[in-house]
Amino acid sequence: MAQLQPVLVDGQWRPAKNTGVFSPLNPATRQPTGEVFPISSREEVEEVIEAAARASEALLGIDSEARARFLERFAGRIEARRAEIVALAHTESALPVKPRLDEVELPRTTGQLRQAAAAARQGSWTLPTIDTKAGLRSFFAPLEGGVVVFGPNNFPLAFNSAAGGDFAAAIAAGNPVIAKANSSHPGTTRLLAEEALAALKEAELPAATVQLIYRTDHQVGQRLVSHPQVGATGYTGSRHAGLVLKEAADRAGKPIYLELSSINPVLILPGALRERAAEIAGEFTSCLLAAGQFCTNPGVVLLLKGAETEAFIGLIVEKFRAAAVGTLLGEGVEHNLGHSVAALQQAGAELLVGGAAGGGTGCSFQNTLLRVEGRRFLATPEQLQQEAFGNASLLVVADDEDQAEALCRALEGNLTGTLYTDRAGSDEALYQRLAPILRRKVGRLLDDKMPTGVAISPAMNHGGPYPATGHSGFTAVGIPASLRRFAMLQSFDNMRPDHLPPELRDQNPTGQLWRCIDGAWTEGNVPAKT
Repeated sequence: MAQLQPVLVDGQWRPAKNTGVFSPLNPATRQPTGEVFPISSREEVEEVIEAAARASEALLGIDSEARARFLERFAGRIEARRAEIVALAHTESALPVKPRLDEVELPRTTGQLRQAAAAARQGSWTLPTIDTKAGLRSFFAPLEGGVVVFGPNNFPLAFNSAAGGDFAAAIAAGNPVIAKANSSHPGTTRLLAEEALAALKEAELPAATVQLIYRTDHQVGQRLVSHPQVGATGYTGSRHAGLVLKEAADRAGKPIYLELSSINPVLILPGALRERAAEIAGEFTSCLLAAGQFCTNPGVVLLLKGAETEAFIGLIVEKFRAAAVGTLLGEGVEHNLGHSVAALQQAGAELLVGGAAGGGTGCSFQNTLLRVEGRRFLATPEQLQQEAFGNASLLVVADDEDQAEALCRALEGNLTGTLYTDRAGSDEALYQRLAPILRRKVGRLLDDKMPTGVAISPAMNHGGPYPATGHSGFTAVGIPASLRRFAMLQSFDNMRPDHLPPELRDQNPTGQLWRCIDGAWTEGNVPAKT
């Protein structure tokens, strides 16, 4: 057997106190990658949590400049080790080196780290608020204890538990991170954690600011998110596993931010089909990129009955049939996709193309398209909205505009929702009828654009009502808003000036920190009393 990989605990790579081992597979070959990783014991998890708690307290005495310096140096170290990190991520995920990993995802990862550094340094994300008349001042500050980050399988770099968006947000907000690697890419996570540890030393941050374990059993995982010394958890993954963790965290009163499942409905109105059906079909079949393994992939398309709709369906069936079948992220994804497609058929969906495992290299599933009539969807909406994660989508055909409205009202919460309308304005009345309903069911609303891309922008919302996430008021993408998940609102009442944190004193500590002083946002100082 290959050598068991070490865990990172309190600044040291050491042999694990493990209860078992696992070996990740290369999805393209279905063969082990050659590395073996530990399943951490409860004893080890307790040690990690306690070390993070000590680091949390130590970080209180370290200014935001040091955190910013760490994030920037970490980004630079990732870029310096780019080829090795990308190669191992490719082996573990089968995602293409170019353009996906090397030209898109790695730059996104380092870009997030640098944006988080800028937010930490500038400080306005803390929303300092000063009421001079009442003698009250408040801002957002770090939590007590470490932040646990569970990364997903589909973004081995940009959402990685030891380098991705949740990681960057938690560190920028002033918290240590306990990275729980995704079992699909533990080796990639180890490489990233190696560079994180080196960057910690350069920035002179506490050794336990970043720690790494690879896997736990279910009971230990529940203990991890509910431990008294844990500040919060960020989780991206399946709905079932996420809800189990949420139940444990809720019982202990611990915050947990979940990204669970989303079918990202796309509504294509009749005028748009008459105007540019072929163009929309081309945009829609882009959902097969990366075998559809994006959390914002369009999983449900709503259409209105008509000749143009039938022609459009025929067109995309042929495109699905002709498109190359991509490699899935692993055997679990392949199995779950088959189960979901079968469940949709059992609930009344008709299979138009695909529907079986295989067709591509390694772990794969045929490009799959299903159809269901609107009245059948409305009879069993919950069963027909389960996420089929991968290269599969469901077409829902409404009888008329009234049924289209009813279908919109029956939708669950999603990350995104899209409406396609014609440019001449013939769809406008129906758009105005449906858009307000859809708006409150999705975190991000789009016009005339497929939702798959997620821009790294302060204005981005990668969240939405349940079951898209566990709380519609927060986002996993978009700095500085994403930082506030991992912070607590602290208020100071009748405090002596020298007892206040610098952000809340009369003098602006940097001259560039935006603060709300007596109801007005300003970079100035608190006005002197007259």
